[in-house]
Amino acid sequence: MGASNAVVIRSARERPQPVEMTSDPRFAARVVRLAVTSVIALGAIFAQWAWTGNGNPTILIALGGGWILMPTLLIVSLRRPQFRYGVVVPAAAVSLALVAICLGNSPPSPTARSGWLLISSGVLLGGLLGAWFWFRWLPVPRQLDDPYSPGRWAMIAVHAGLIVAGLGLLLLSDLI
Repeated sequence: MGASNAVVIRSARERPQPVEMTSDPRFAARVVRLAVTSVIALGAIFAQWAWTGNGNPTILIALGGGWILMPTLLIVSLRRPQFRYGVVVPAAAVSLALVAICLGNSPPSPTARSGWLLISSGVLLGGLLGAWFWFRWLPVPRQLDDPYSPGRWAMIAVHAGLIVAGLGLLLLSDLI
């Protein structure tokens, strides 16, 4: 492997603060887009559980709280980027609720179960990507350091695709 193809991981001391955690105006559009997307996606997940869930209020509260808190923190973080660390709270609430749905409150339909598994996988992947890229809980290779790199967009597409496919299966299970 040539030197130009080698994956280089820089230490935290060598790397400036990641743009994801700054008020850099170039990144603001990304934060707004994520806030809007979270309103839509988390709202659809909340509505689906409220409509078809088997009445577990704890799950409903966790999903609803995540739906409200995630976009709120993202919008507030446009002026105060340190609030982005707070998105761990709604991400954890939604993730735990989805895991609970998959483990303990599994719907009887195989199509619905598959939908909830896909949604859970997509949300968990999104949380891992956020921890990795935004919070730098693990070293980020140089090729993925840029928030607009093709590799990052590919991972975001997988994350979003899992959620959309899962929601599609849930809608299908409602019809059949």
